[in-house]
Amino acid sequence: MSEAREPLTDMAEGLFGDLAGQDFAAAWPRLTEAGFETLLVPEAQGGFGGDWGDLAVLLKIAGAKRLGLPLAETVIARWLLAKAGIDAPDGLITFAAQTHRAPWGRHAAAVIVQSADGCALYPAAACTWDHGRSPAGEPRDALTLTGDPLVTIATADDLATLLGFARVAEGAGALEAALTLTVDHVSTRVQFGKTLSQFQAVQQALALLAEEAAALTIAANGAAVALDGWEQGLGALAGALPLFEIAAAKARLGLAVDRGVPIAHRLHGAIGFTMEYPLNHLTRRLMGWRSEFGGDATWQRKLGRLASAGGSKALWETLTARSDSLIPQG
Repeated sequence: MSEAREPLTDMAEGLFGDLAGQDFAAAWPRLTEAGFETLLVPEAQGGFGGDWGDLAVLLKIAGAKRLGLPLAETVIARWLLAKAGIDAPDGLITFAAQTHRAPWGRHAAAVIVQSADGCALYPAAACTWDHGRSPAGEPRDALTLTGDPLVTIATADDLATLLGFARVAEGAGALEAALTLTVDHVSTRVQFGKTLSQFQAVQQALALLAEEAAALTIAANGAAVALDGWEQGLGALAGALPLFEIAAAKARLGLAVDRGVPIAHRLHGAIGFTMEYPLNHLTRRLMGWRSEFGGDATWQRKLGRLASAGGSKALWETLTARSDSLIPQG
């Protein structure tokens, strides 16, 4: 864990709450002024020098606070450019990964496009956008390239995998916030002379929702730890991106949304769907994030192939080798 995580968290808690619900033009300058976009850029290159665990914490807060800004995209983009020794342009940098729509493309100063041949950084002037929306109403735009890239980027890292991790961390925060809202609601709503929380069926449903929120947080934290181990070149985590941990986490996001979102809405009733109430702003994001950068079936297939590649004995050896890599050696 980086030494600055606690003050970083304190700052994010206040700022992200203030920015929730603001439009891009008003909110984005305040986010960039706080320096979050250079979180993963090393200090020697003018950045914050944080790690993937720091990013997971920030994204969890962003998900909980319903921050409608492309924080993950610009942090990962600037990390990728810094890793390649390329100066990042000013403004928002987003991704167009494979066939996925680009988050906030219409607002981007530049976009990183990944293809089978690698990555390239295109300026806004070389892009036209077909505007679309996520289930939460946030920009998701289809890209048509009309000009040449500023630079090409030699990388073997799959951007969809990194962005899939980001959606898991954001989802963990959003589901935890949905749990908090639900607990508050059933603790104050009275039916038949007592609060809803006093009914055994409601208590059981809350327990199931809490399980899903906890499982998703654990999955996000596990993927972040694996990413830090990968970047540090620790043992079995050295080399390629930790696809195993990220695939497991992204698949777990789908399960958590499938199980947790209906419980939150059932216990709220009709109020959970009203635009003035925050629950649907969390759950609509969750339902969009489970499908972005690969849906449930995509990530379950990836995880299944990894798990079955060498048989049951090889799976256990792989799991222990990867986890042992994270244990400090005395």
